[in-house]
Amino acid sequence: MFNLFKKKKEENKRGDQYLSLKVREVVKETSDTVTIYFEQPEPYLEYKPGQYLTVILELGGKEVRRSYSLCTSPYIDPHPGITVKKVKDGLVSNYLNDQVRPGKTIEIMKPLGNFTSDFHSKNKNHFIMVAGGSGITPIMGITKSVLVNEPDSKVTLIYCSRSQEQIIFKKQLEGLESKYQGRLKVVDVLSRPSGDWGGYKGRLKPETVKSILSEISYPEIEGSKYFVCGPDGVMDTALEAFASMGVDQKNIHKESFYLDLDAKEAELKSKGKLSPELTREIEVVVEGQSYSFEVPAGKTILEAGLDNDINMPYSCQSGLCTACRGKLISGKVDMIEDAGLSESEISAGYILCCSSKPAGSDIKIVIE
Repeated sequence: MFNLFKKKKEENKRGDQYLSLKVREVVKETSDTVTIYFEQPEPYLEYKPGQYLTVILELGGKEVRRSYSLCTSPYIDPHPGITVKKVKDGLVSNYLNDQVRPGKTIEIMKPLGNFTSDFHSKNKNHFIMVAGGSGITPIMGITKSVLVNEPDSKVTLIYCSRSQEQIIFKKQLEGLESKYQGRLKVVDVLSRPSGDWGGYKGRLKPETVKSILSEISYPEIEGSKYFVCGPDGVMDTALEAFASMGVDQKNIHKESFYLDLDAKEAELKSKGKLSPELTREIEVVVEGQSYSFEVPAGKTILEAGLDNDINMPYSCQSGLCTACRGKLISGKVDMIEDAGLSESEISAGYILCCSSKPAGSDIKIVIE
């Protein structure tokens, strides 16, 4: 039988890692946050829970890119979705909240990111999640995936919000907690709650994290996994608590939405850890095509590549997202920020072009 409604395969002139998606639905989560669900392309968009999409827009005559985590699970949600919280003076976040409607087509880079987990029906894990604000977005996708894929695993979510009205996914989380009683426990911590709030109040403290977790005991659990995502304050607090509890670093997964690359570079310079800035000739291979160009003193490899109209992939430009990841085949670079890379990736020679500057000659980088 012929499929009369079969969708045409999406194509994109930029390359295989790019795609155009049509907006299916826009859901208002809070006064300043929306979830944008997309129609599934053909073939289906493959992603792992916790990964992110890079949205590419033309605003004010200029191309802008921003990364937003997927809040959906590929195991249970029919349509992929991203959740976007407004940022003060945020060009893209405000546009996506106020201007996007169903039917609009948005160009994206395909999903990337290491803030995820593998799942198996025989696992007996305790997933301990700490989220702040929109940091709930990737954790939501991971939580739903755990609950549906690992029937013997448990999830404890400590979620920090400003007030009751600012709890993103409030109804969804209540529904999941009811559906998976005994397997999902959500603990809200509100910094500015209304007078009738009876839960945890104020800023999250290490003592609060430890107190919450000390009251939860699952004797049958074989291992624990820790996921932290949100503002620096929430993340630092959670990590401090985990350290005092003796949690092994290899079991902690972190996802940050912001890093100050300039401040990090200034710190490294003050400590004499960066090479002298000189103009260098380098070679970059992008999807099999080789390009040779100069990187002027002070510029990153990505900046110089884009200045030369080379279609190098990128998104956050702050060393977090890994969209610009490449493998250093020869030569030496100074990588100012490597937060988006795992230890194994760094050992294998991978670098982030957005935060790397030439530190020698004969540099060759392959971006696949």
